[in-house]
Amino acid sequence: MNNLIKSIAAFSLLAMASCSNENPAPVPDNTNVNFKYKTTINVGGEGASEISAYDTTSKKLFIVNVEKKEISVYDISNLESPVKKNSISLASGTPNSVSVHSGKLAIALEDDIKQNNGKIVVYNTESQTLEHTFSVGALPDMVTFSKDGKIIMCANEGEPNSDYTNDPVGSVSIISIENKQVTTLDFTSFNSQESDLKNNGFRVFGPNADLAKDVEPEYIAISDDAKTAWVSLQENNGIAKINIENKTIEAIYPLGFKDYSKAANYIDPSDKDDKKELRSVPVYGMYQPDGITYVNIKGTGYIISANEGDSREYEGTPGYVGEERIKKIKLDPTAFPASEDYQNEAKLGRLKIALDLGDTDKDGDYDKLYSYGARSFSIWSENGNLVYDSGNNIAKELLARTPDRFNDNDERSDDKGAEPESVEVLNIANQRYILFVGLERTDQVLVYDITTPIAPIFLTILSHEGDEAPEGLLVVPADESPNGKDLLIVSNEDSGTVSIYENVK
Repeated sequence: MNNLIKSIAAFSLLAMASCSNENPAPVPDNTNVNFKYKTTINVGGEGASEISAYDTTSKKLFIVNVEKKEISVYDISNLESPVKKNSISLASGTPNSVSVHSGKLAIALEDDIKQNNGKIVVYNTESQTLEHTFSVGALPDMVTFSKDGKIIMCANEGEPNSDYTNDPVGSVSIISIENKQVTTLDFTSFNSQESDLKNNGFRVFGPNADLAKDVEPEYIAISDDAKTAWVSLQENNGIAKINIENKTIEAIYPLGFKDYSKAANYIDPSDKDDKKELRSVPVYGMYQPDGITYVNIKGTGYIISANEGDSREYEGTPGYVGEERIKKIKLDPTAFPASEDYQNEAKLGRLKIALDLGDTDKDGDYDKLYSYGARSFSIWSENGNLVYDSGNNIAKELLARTPDRFNDNDERSDDKGAEPESVEVLNIANQRYILFVGLERTDQVLVYDITTPIAPIFLTILSHEGDEAPEGLLVVPADESPNGKDLLIVSNEDSGTVSIYENVK
């Protein structure tokens, strides 16, 4: 039984269990979860706040500021009035990500020519002086420490140039803090498996690219024991598993597709129908996770993904554009009868779909339709099997509670909906596990109780005023925070701000 079939079977069994009247989902005790808006740090303009990391010793918040190509630094020991400190100026390159552990700040820097190898630079958080520089793969897009602080890992996205004539391999780098050694792993060994992986829902589609060049590692999650890591391959619709001890990529898990014709998955596919309405459509969604995180609940490890979706658009010469609206493509007349008028903008005409999938009989028209992202969050087993998918719960909660924010007031219904961007988990005394899901297009964070992973429970929506576009989420547990309360720190890309929420219980 292949991985995709196992995933579907596992999900079906778990979904039935969670819906059974004999095993109702537990009702959470909300007395110890009550996040409220605390304050905002105005870092700068658009791009001034993308990803943040907090140092418990110095009580400094380090913020990726692409606008100024620096790391902006704030003392948040007093949350009532954060104090701006000297920034960390970067001589060259562009920062993409930061991570902190035990007085060390790791910064992911892409080269000025982003197809060249990038760097991970490590600073002392107290003195803000440079300690080490490590060469890694092309375009390091995300960096993270292991829980024990002994290793740093980064996802090297390896994006092509605008002409799509220089496409470096995607890779993952493992840096040993103790011996200062760097091991960079690529996916060349999986080139021979390309056909099987694609048959199970993995995508390899760049012009003249083999699998190793086509994969674009996006985000990394590391197990608590620092023996295993997982990396999201967003554009390719997969997750890879890495053996840290052996320094090998063990597997690629194709994530398959989500059927939007099923009631639990209904979507609003149009921004031109004058309706905010979820309905059945003959379209499949690709999960395409962006941010992922790892959590161990009662001895079982899980990977949680924010299923944003992403297309490729490179408009150089020859370039590559991988999406088009349904109204502009040729549909198979049997699969999509003209009488149904699917290409009408009020029906499916406005929805953007992937051009590399769907012509199953290779006759020049589309027999199936695949859109970008799954408009959801998912919980996966450590071996890539689907444990839970939120279906269209995000859309339903927005429609019920903040309809003006639904799909950015319906303006993104034809694209990827609310665009779940990032996920973080707060562990409360190993008894409750609270999931935060950042929604880039609706400027909100949704909160769920995932203590029972097969049956998460929606708790609330966190939002502040303005066009914020949450890019990065950071959880600071009470025993590490400056005020002794659980904190959620949200880095907002569009507004150039950082919003801080505290658990007032």
